[in-house]
Amino acid sequence: MSGSSLDGLDLVFAHFHEQAGKWSYEIKAADCYPYPAAWKEKLGKADTLSARDYCLLHVDYGHYLGGQVNRFIEENNIHLQADLIASHGHTVFHLPLQRLTTQLGDGAAIAAETNMAVVSDLRNLDMALHGQGAPIVPRGEQLLFTDHKLFLNIGGIANISCHSESGVIAFDICTANRVLNGLSSQLGKPYDEGGQWAKQGQINEKLLEELNALDYYKQTWPKSLANEYGTAIILPLIQHYPISIQGKLRTYCEHISWQIRVALEKLFTSTKNSISEHDLLITGGGAFNHFLIALIREKLAPLHVTVSVPDNDTVKFKEALIMALLGILRWREDVTTLASVTGAGRDSIGGALWMGQEP
Repeated sequence: MSGSSLDGLDLVFAHFHEQAGKWSYEIKAADCYPYPAAWKEKLGKADTLSARDYCLLHVDYGHYLGGQVNRFIEENNIHLQADLIASHGHTVFHLPLQRLTTQLGDGAAIAAETNMAVVSDLRNLDMALHGQGAPIVPRGEQLLFTDHKLFLNIGGIANISCHSESGVIAFDICTANRVLNGLSSQLGKPYDEGGQWAKQGQINEKLLEELNALDYYKQTWPKSLANEYGTAIILPLIQHYPISIQGKLRTYCEHISWQIRVALEKLFTSTKNSISEHDLLITGGGAFNHFLIALIREKLAPLHVTVSVPDNDTVKFKEALIMALLGILRWREDVTTLASVTGAGRDSIGGALWMGQEP
C-alpha cells in the first residue's frame, strides 16, 4: 500500500493461519521502497490531471506496482511461496457524500506484471452502500490483534479504532504526517525526526484555537478525511501565521494530541466505558515522533489511558499487513468491511479480483 504521506510503497509478505475462527500471522518479509522523485511528483499532482491523464496514470502506476512486487519477491526469494497480492493502491480522491473513492494502481496491470491473483479496489463496495469507505483496517484489528481494544494509527491521517462490547467504532481524527511533513520540507527535510524541531518551538495559541475550531471536529462518526484536506485546508491556514516553522510544528503537534484526547473522551462516553482496559496501541510513522508520543501520553493520562508502541515491524507495516488479510478474506468471500465503522447499509465483501495466472 501507499500512504497519504508519500513516504514510499509498503510491502509485506505474510503467512496467515485460521483455525476455528481464530487468526494468527507471521511477517516473513517487509520493506518500504521510497518513491523516486518522478513518481512522488506524479502521485502528488494526480488530483490536478485531466480525466484522460488520470486514467493513464492509473494504468502506469499499476504496472509500476507490479514491477515493485516482482522486485520484492526476487529480493526475498519467495517465488514459490507468494500466491496472492492484495493492493490498496494510492488514494487520490475520497468523497464519501458523492460515493466516490479512487485508489491509483490498476489491479489488472499488477496481475499482468506478476502473473498472480490480485485483489484491489477494497473500498468501493462500501462506498456504493453509502459507507465512508474508511477506515477498513478495523476488520483486520478485530481478527489479528485480539489482545487490544484501542488502536491509533498516525500516518498521513490519524485514525482511531475502538472495539467495545457494543461493537466497533472507528474514524479519522485529523490530518497528521501530511501536515507535519509538509512543514518539515520547508526546513529541507522530509520529516521532523523524533519531533526535535517541534520540541524547539513555541505554541501559538491563536493558531491552535483556529485549528481546534474547524468544522470537521464538530461532526459525529462515521466520518473520514480526504488526503487533500491537509494540503488544501490545514497547511494554508497554518502558513497564514508569521511564526517559525518550529512554532508551527509545535502548535500542530499540540493540535493532534488534543484532538486524540477529545476523540477518546467521546468514544468513552458513547461506549459507556465498556472497555475494561484503556491501553492504546499506536502504529504508523507518527509513532516514531517521540515528542508527539510524549504529548499524547500527557494528554491521555487524566483519562487513565496508557500508550503502547509495539515493535518496529508492527509500527511500520500494520496497515499493509491488514490489507494482505483483507485480500485473503475477499478470496474466501468473507466480510472485509464493517458497517458499524463506515456507516454503510450493511457489512460487505469488498475488492475486485484479477486472475493473473494463465488458464
